[in-house]
Amino acid sequence: MAQAGKKAALIGSGNWGSAIARIVGATTRDLPDFQSEVKMWVFPEKVNGRDLGDIINTEHENVKYLPGFKIPENVVACPDVIETIKGADILIFVVPHQFIARICEQIKDHIKPGVFGISLIKGMDVKDGNIRLISEVISNALSIDMSVLMGANVAKDVAQEDFCESTIGCRSTEQGDLLKKLFHSPTFQIRIIPDLITVELCGALKNIVAVAAGFCDGLQYGTSTKAAVLRIGLGEMWQFIKIFGGQDSISLLESCGVADLIATCFGGRNRRVSEAFVTSGKSFEVLEAEMLDGQKLQGPLTAKEVHEYLTKEGKTDQFPLFNVVHSICYEGLPPSDLLKSIAKL
Repeated sequence: MAQAGKKAALIGSGNWGSAIARIVGATTRDLPDFQSEVKMWVFPEKVNGRDLGDIINTEHENVKYLPGFKIPENVVACPDVIETIKGADILIFVVPHQFIARICEQIKDHIKPGVFGISLIKGMDVKDGNIRLISEVISNALSIDMSVLMGANVAKDVAQEDFCESTIGCRSTEQGDLLKKLFHSPTFQIRIIPDLITVELCGALKNIVAVAAGFCDGLQYGTSTKAAVLRIGLGEMWQFIKIFGGQDSISLLESCGVADLIATCFGGRNRRVSEAFVTSGKSFEVLEAEMLDGQKLQGPLTAKEVHEYLTKEGKTDQFPLFNVVHSICYEGLPPSDLLKSIAKL
């Protein structure tokens, strides 16, 4: 006999994915709208000689990517992505954006009719200077409706149940209501808006600004200077979003906008690694390996992708902050030239 309620599946189990698994595991366990079991795809890897998925299923903790926080027992780690999504009504995508095309290719012939998805992935897809949103890549590859969740959410803060907010961009009222039930909790509060494009692009573009914020910290600039860089960055974010059909600048006042920008520029990995880029003289590749324990650094890659698009469109001079971050990351420009480029000092 078929179970009542929608079945959710998590594609991804890193730091952020594991934090979200704590929330989704609790809501699916407690609400009649959902089936209790949530399968979570875990990339096969060893930790101290043991399979990470086996550790999660026996100790109910992701000891590599989110140590010290229990994952509900109804969340079941699975090393096979096809098995993970079998029979699921809602697909939650939370993997580094450079892997999403391959994953969609693997699962496209195995999804349930009527399934819809939500992306928690902060990035974009660029080919030959053309940009597509990750939600668009997934939607086109799988022929499903997609929503996005973005916000001022540091994974550890969410995991330890600090009060946080997040924004879901969703064009369907029915799906939006269900997604709010799936993710909302007293300490992780959700607001739904229809401006999916702005929600998603904020999640990607703020990582470029966070790189600039890290440069400011590495150069020991004061709070006033860093705040000015953030304001300039927010302006360029909205200018870029408008190109792709962002509906209303008021969306920037949601958690996905200015709140996420502030959180990322003061507490995120892109800021932290970019500060070390200045102070250590090491490359981003080396620092990613040394500092992130398997997590991926999105800011420099997003800066490269945006630069490819702006170069193709002949608009690099309209985005001086985005342009200088790219030049520092990839063209050998010294970080000390940051302000010369954006403030004409």
